[in-house]
Amino acid sequence: MSELGLLDPTSVRRLAAELDLRPTKQRGQNFVIDANTVRRIVDLAEVTSDDVVLEIGPGLGSLTLGLLEKGATVVAVEIEERLARRLEQTVRERMGDDVAARLHVVEGDALQVEQLPLAPTALVANLPYNVSVPVLLRMFELFPEWSRGLVMVQLEVADRLAAKPGSKIYGVPSAKTAWYAETSLAGTVGPKVFWPAPNVDSGLVRITRRPAPETTATRVQVFEVIDAAFAQRRKMLRAALSGIAGSSAAASAAIEAAGFNPQLRGEMLDVKAFSAIAEQLVR
Repeated sequence: MSELGLLDPTSVRRLAAELDLRPTKQRGQNFVIDANTVRRIVDLAEVTSDDVVLEIGPGLGSLTLGLLEKGATVVAVEIEERLARRLEQTVRERMGDDVAARLHVVEGDALQVEQLPLAPTALVANLPYNVSVPVLLRMFELFPEWSRGLVMVQLEVADRLAAKPGSKIYGVPSAKTAWYAETSLAGTVGPKVFWPAPNVDSGLVRITRRPAPETTATRVQVFEVIDAAFAQRRKMLRAALSGIAGSSAAASAAIEAAGFNPQLRGEMLDVKAFSAIAEQLVR
């Protein structure tokens, strides 16, 4: 049984038994048990010893150990008390005190955390399936210091995060993520490298921060337009936005003033277009 370095399947199951941990679907818990997959993720994320990496949902520490192995400092946000309190001990046991000194554990819900002990330069995480998009959007909003990232999410979610306008799967997650960053699919991960094994493949999404679109509308106002545009995908924009504009005629006028055809559907517009329409709607 491996006792040093990254976790293997035996170590993961031993830790889970020690903590009387039964992974739950409610929290989207699927722990990586393959060291090669961990190193692949860390390599794709281009993590270096200069990085302060924000990790959400470290679980038993598989990815945490991989990030620390690269020399990075890790700020790990873990909601479950047993896991949060065991993580530093796991690192200390497998990599020593010096490496454990580079780990900062924040016990709490990533959807509620307000501050971190260090400003992150990167985000690398195996995000819980059930809250992956809201968590990612919150990390974008609250911690603008990180400039790049790599997240592992359910493959369907990965495809949506990376989708471009005109695609059948382009929607709210695609457009809102584009407010903050460029995204692309960096690879896929099969279910066999997880315990318990999920019923679906996972996808790796590469994230590169960029400035928000230049607009006089606020992010909240632009996101309101995005939500309305995709609330009923088959509707033309003039009908989809009639609720926030006050009428179909007012929506048409705003869309035309922004330079777009009111008969278009939301999936044809990028985040800059939504920003331009939001500007007209809030005048």
